[in-house]
Amino acid sequence: MTEFWEIVIAFFLIISGIFGFVGSFGMIKLKDPMSRLHAPTKATTLGVGGVLIASILHSLALEHRLSLHELLITLFLFLTAPVTALFIAKWHIHRHETPDSLPNAGEDGKWATHAVQTDEEIPDHTAT
Repeated sequence: MTEFWEIVIAFFLIISGIFGFVGSFGMIKLKDPMSRLHAPTKATTLGVGGVLIASILHSLALEHRLSLHELLITLFLFLTAPVTALFIAKWHIHRHETPDSLPNAGEDGKWATHAVQTDEEIPDHTAT
């Protein structure tokens, strides 16, 4: 039975290595930042997820104990991956778009990334 678990763990490690390689390769080779957005947030997340599954299976099947460290790492990963995507997308919008080239913002009126107040719009709190 131990050999079965070793094969399953090796499978998850190989799959996670492939996803990690594809994610890293995508960060280097994809041409624009909006395409690069998917490499760290999708493929690399799946790669780390495979390593965490392999680690959970190893601790349960071979060491006969439950380790919660992997669950905490998974929680951290799922909280930080969207933040990474947001930062890459915001950087791209700030760098390559102007308020005129963006689509209509709808009822908000302005896109938050280009909602810069002019001197006329800034309230003067010094006057009493």
